[in-house]
Amino acid sequence: MIDMSKVVKIVYPNGRVVEGEVGKRILDYVPEYRGFVAKIDDELVDLSAIISEKYDVIKILDFNSEEGKSVYWHTTSHILAQAVKRLFPDVKLAIGPAIERGFYYEFDTHGYSFTSDDLIRIEEKMRKIIDEDLTIVREEISRVDAIKIFRELDEPYKVELLEGMDDDIVSIYKQGEFVDLCRGPHLPSTGYVKYFKLTSVSSSYWKGDERNPVLQRIYGISFPKKKMLDDYLAWLEEVRKRDHRVLGPKLDLFSMPSDVIGPGLAIWHPKGALVRMIIEDYLKNLHLKRGYNLVVSPHIAYTKLWETSGHIRYYRDLMYLFEKNGLPHVVKPMNCPFHILVFKSRVRSYRELPIRYFELGTVYRYERSGTLHGLLRIRGFTQDDAHIFCRRDQLEDEIVGVLDLMEEILSKFGFDEFKVELSTWDVNRKEEYMGSDEIWEHAQGALEKALKKKGYKYVIMPGEAAFYGPKIDVKLIDSIGREWQCSTIQVDFNLPERFDIKFVNEKGEYERVVMIHRALLGSIERFFGILLENYAGDFPLWLAPVQVRVIPVSHKYLEYAESVYNILKENSIRAELDYGDETVGYKIRRGELDKIPYLLVVGRREMEDKSVSVRKRKRGDMGSMSIEKFLEMVKKSL
Repeated sequence: MIDMSKVVKIVYPNGRVVEGEVGKRILDYVPEYRGFVAKIDDELVDLSAIISEKYDVIKILDFNSEEGKSVYWHTTSHILAQAVKRLFPDVKLAIGPAIERGFYYEFDTHGYSFTSDDLIRIEEKMRKIIDEDLTIVREEISRVDAIKIFRELDEPYKVELLEGMDDDIVSIYKQGEFVDLCRGPHLPSTGYVKYFKLTSVSSSYWKGDERNPVLQRIYGISFPKKKMLDDYLAWLEEVRKRDHRVLGPKLDLFSMPSDVIGPGLAIWHPKGALVRMIIEDYLKNLHLKRGYNLVVSPHIAYTKLWETSGHIRYYRDLMYLFEKNGLPHVVKPMNCPFHILVFKSRVRSYRELPIRYFELGTVYRYERSGTLHGLLRIRGFTQDDAHIFCRRDQLEDEIVGVLDLMEEILSKFGFDEFKVELSTWDVNRKEEYMGSDEIWEHAQGALEKALKKKGYKYVIMPGEAAFYGPKIDVKLIDSIGREWQCSTIQVDFNLPERFDIKFVNEKGEYERVVMIHRALLGSIERFFGILLENYAGDFPLWLAPVQVRVIPVSHKYLEYAESVYNILKENSIRAELDYGDETVGYKIRRGELDKIPYLLVVGRREMEDKSVSVRKRKRGDMGSMSIEKFLEMVKKSL
C-alpha cells in the first residue's frame, strides 16, 4: 500500500529545500524554467515524473550542472528533428544525442545535402515549435509495440536500433505529432528552450561505418540566456579560426589527400616535417637524460605475436591484417609487444630494474571513417611510447617520475593547466578484471600516492579501469579553454602474464615484473594538431619552421639580403629569403599571413649601415639594428 503521507525532500539548485507529496509531479514543485531535470540517487528522471514513496531526496538540476546542460541540448536535438520532419517529410531519422558542447541529429536524406539556406529554414521552424510550447510526454511500452510504431512511421533506423536491443520495455517521447525512440530524460516542454543556433552540417555514416548509408548530420547549440549564446558563438568563431585542418595546408605544413592515399593518413610537407623533427629530437634527448633507452621496432610482424598479446582476440577490428607467402602478418597497432621482446632477449636481474624503453613508434589502426578528424583522429600515427619494467616496490617512484617528465614536456610546449582522472576497477565486478585483489590495491594505491605526492587534484573514475589494470589520464587545457586528452599512465597485469615477463629477484628466484605503459603527448600527429590550434598557427620561436624571413626592398638590394640570410643560417636560425617581385608592403603582409615570427626588411640605408629593419609578429616595427644585435636578441628568446 502506498504511503501517501510520506514527505520527500526536494532540493533546488540554490540549495533551498521544500517538501513534496507522494503522488504529485516533481514539476509541481519546480517554478517554471528554474529546473530542467531531477536526480534521484544517481538516476536522472523527467520533471514530469510522479513522486514515489520510494524517494527520499530529489535534486533539481539546472543549466549550471552537466546533466542539466545535456538534457537541455538533447531536447533541442528533438526539436531540430521535428522541424526537419515538418520541412522534409521523407527524411528518415537516425540518432540525435547531446554531445560535449551542444547536440546533433543525423538524417537519411536519400542523397540530398542540406544547404545553408536549409539551416535557416530549419531554424525558423524550430522557433515555431518552441513558441508552440509542446508538452513533452514520456511513454514506456514494450519493444514489440515500439517496433510496430516505428514501422508504421516508416523509420527504419529506429526499427534497427530496437531490433538490436535486449530490453523488453523501452521508452518513447512525444511532442505534438513528433515521436522518437529515446531513453530520456527531457525538458517538460519545447518552450523551455530559449536561444539556439544550428552551427554546421556534415556527412556521416550510420553507426560510423563506411559500409553503411551516408547520413546528414546537423550540429547545434542552445542556451537559456542570450548572452550565453552570443559568448559561445564568439568562442566558436575563434575555434574555427584555429582549425588545424585549415591551418595545416594553408601554412604548408601537411596535407591529407584522402582521395589518393585513403582517409586518416597525412603527408608531411617540409615545414611540417621540420617542426616534427624539432619535437621528436627534443623528446629523444630529454628521455635519454631521464634514464630511458631508445628502441626501434618494425612496422609489421607475424600474427602469432599479436595472438600472444591478445590483440587478435580483442582488437582485431582495428588492425590491418595481410598474408604473404601463406604467412599471416599484422601491421603493428601497438609498440608494447616489441618492447617486451627486448626485455625478454636475456635474463634480467632485480639490480637492473627499472628498465625504461622509449620509442617514437608509428602504428596503424583502422579507425572508422565516421570517427576520423584531421590529425586528431587518424589511422597512421607516431606515439611517444614508453614501457617501464620495474619491481612492485619501485612502482610509485616510477609513476612520480613519469608525472615529473610529463610536466616538463607539456610546460615546454606552453601547457601548464591539467585535469587528472584516476580510473579504478569496480569492486562489485571483480570477476571482470585480471589480477588479484592484492595487486589491484597495490597498483591503484601506487597511482593515487603518486598523484598526492605531486599535489594534483584528481577525480576517481570507478569502474573505468581497463580489465588489465588501473590508469591515470591527463587532460590539458588549451589557450581558449578546451580540454584535450593527452597523457596516459597505465599499469598492466595482462601482458606480463601473457608473455611471462620475469626477472631474477634478490633470492635468486624468478618474479613477475610490473609493467607501466605511458604516452605523454599521446601521438605526434594529434599533439601537432593540438599545438597548431592552441597557437592558431603562431608557433613559439623555438618551434616555428621559419623563424626569420629576409625581405629586400627591391632586387638592387638582393645581394645584401642574401648576405644577411647566410649569416642567419650560419648561426642556426631557420631563415628564408623572399625573392618575389611584389611591393615591400605586399611581402610584409604575406609574412604576417605566413605567421613568420620576424621579418627583416633591407634596403639602401640598411645596406650602408650593415643593419636590418626588424618587424616582430604581433608587435610591428622594432626599428633598425645591427645584425649582431638582432642575433643576440633572437638567441635569448630561444
